[in-house]
Amino acid sequence: MYTASVITVSDRAADGTYEDQSGPAVVQLLKEHGYEVIDTIIIPDEKNTIKNALIEECNNGVHLIISTGGTGFSPRDITPEATKEIIDKEAPGIAEYMRQKSMEITPRGMLSRGVAGIRNRSLIINLPGSPKGAVENLSFVLPHLAHGLDMLGGVKE
Repeated sequence: MYTASVITVSDRAADGTYEDQSGPAVVQLLKEHGYEVIDTIIIPDEKNTIKNALIEECNNGVHLIISTGGTGFSPRDITPEATKEIIDKEAPGIAEYMRQKSMEITPRGMLSRGVAGIRNRSLIINLPGSPKGAVENLSFVLPHLAHGLDMLGGVKE
């Protein structure tokens, strides 16, 4: 079984003025695919806060870390930049595939700036902040991640 953590990046959800809907939707999808979700957190759009949360989850040995939010064009959308600063290697095919499949649904899919990458033995994937976009994008790649997670050594024999 793979472990997963979900990090919602949203100023409004973090301060309680908006109920997080993307995080719970992503958690449900992960559980439906057999992942053990061991952590869910909500944090504001602050670069150091995002970086620290990602690093902590990686240090805890989580196999798959999903962030939702902060991937658009808003001035506070900095999740991809924070992610790039802490990963060891990018996994561009994941983000490219999500954008390609998303554009088959809406041309606005091209506006997502999410990235994917590896730190230590963890795979990090940035998703859009809308529940619909987050679930759709994760659905595109989730069935294909097991081989990569196995290669990272995240599965115990």
